[in-house]
Amino acid sequence: MAIEQHSINYIPETERYGKPRDLFTVWFGANLNLTTIVTGAVLVMMGLNLFWSIASITLGTLLGTIFVASHSVQGPRLGIPQMIQSRAQFGVLGAIIPMVFVMFVYLGFGVANTLLVSQTLTGVTALSPTWVIILFTLISILIAIYGYKLIHITQRWLSISAFIVLGIATIIAFRLPLPAGAWRASAFDLTLFVSGVGIIATYVLAMAPYVADYSRYLPSNASSPQVFWFTYGGLTLSGIWMMTIGAVLAAVLPDFVENSGGGLAGLFHGYRWILYILIIYGLLAINVFNFYGAFMSIVTSIQPFSNLKVTPLVRSIILSAILVINIVLSLLGGQGDFMTFFINFIYFMSYFLIPWTAINLVDFFLLRKGEYHIKDIFDIAGRYGKYNRITIFAFLISITAEIPFINSTFYVGSIAKMLDGADLAWLVGLVTAVVLYYFPMKAKQAESINEEALQQIEK
Repeated sequence: MAIEQHSINYIPETERYGKPRDLFTVWFGANLNLTTIVTGAVLVMMGLNLFWSIASITLGTLLGTIFVASHSVQGPRLGIPQMIQSRAQFGVLGAIIPMVFVMFVYLGFGVANTLLVSQTLTGVTALSPTWVIILFTLISILIAIYGYKLIHITQRWLSISAFIVLGIATIIAFRLPLPAGAWRASAFDLTLFVSGVGIIATYVLAMAPYVADYSRYLPSNASSPQVFWFTYGGLTLSGIWMMTIGAVLAAVLPDFVENSGGGLAGLFHGYRWILYILIIYGLLAINVFNFYGAFMSIVTSIQPFSNLKVTPLVRSIILSAILVINIVLSLLGGQGDFMTFFINFIYFMSYFLIPWTAINLVDFFLLRKGEYHIKDIFDIAGRYGKYNRITIFAFLISITAEIPFINSTFYVGSIAKMLDGADLAWLVGLVTAVVLYYFPMKAKQAESINEEALQQIEK
């Protein structure tokens, strides 16, 4: 199999292939991993019982995936990776601002997945945690170097194998004795429920910065509703399923969050090696997404300043740098408490991902109706300019507006305290970004149309 030749450049129509249904296995497989299972366990750890944990999981997944699947529609229409599309909103250089934040998402998830593998295999194999981290990262990087086709194949096989094995694990998990009150609907806590929905929606939304990367090779006339629903269906079905398993195991096994891989594998007793293989495979597959996305973001950030040609060698060098960074951060992260790191990381993501996704989708669906000039996205002197002050202002003010509403382990805002700890920062960020971006840009758009009309009259 040849190394992928394209990076951030436009995919010509002659090189497009596939059908929207191919996206189902990609995104169904994307959630079949231990990280998604642990995310479900977080809600029980916060204090929600099983009934309300599953309710939060379901609502958060259904809401968050609307945004992710909407971004997926952009891939076939534009034929370019997800984050480079931000140049149309932020400007060619301005897009580096959200790119920096998104790099933290890729690296954060890369470290989280790597630490989970290390945690799972420590004591099970003769390898030290350091060697587990090095080997796991190396294999992930090798798959990312080959790119799009190999990633699709990896996800397809994961979807098939995990569906069978995790299906059996689900049956076993639900047959375990649950603690008293696990299904009590009356044990409702609004603050915890709202926080739980926010955590789940944010976790799902973390896939938004790279979702179009895996639909951009589809023909430009691919059905947008089909692209949306195959992406939505794959993510919601596997997401709700995996996070529910995590919530059940956290409710049943007191030490599940301390060794989630061992707890999951323990369901198969003498055949636990099957689960260990699947856990590694699942985390490997999703980590490739993060490294591939990080590679795209780095190239997108460098491209305006140099005429960088992404050869297989350049691709390998950039991904090797990501390999070193992931190993170093994982070794440092392994010295602390994983769950504290993971929860803080999810909160951190939400504060900038939500304003970005709001701006991007409003621009695509409401303002420009999917009509972009692709050449100008790659041209620093093009119509999208170096910077878009309206967008940057809306993005930064939205993040600032969220601060009083934050409720996390590292900071609690003044308004969050008044609301008994309910974290509504994600909602504030969403509404603020939409208002501050849509109305000024709509006015600017109307002004541009009037200027063009006057020029036509003068001619």
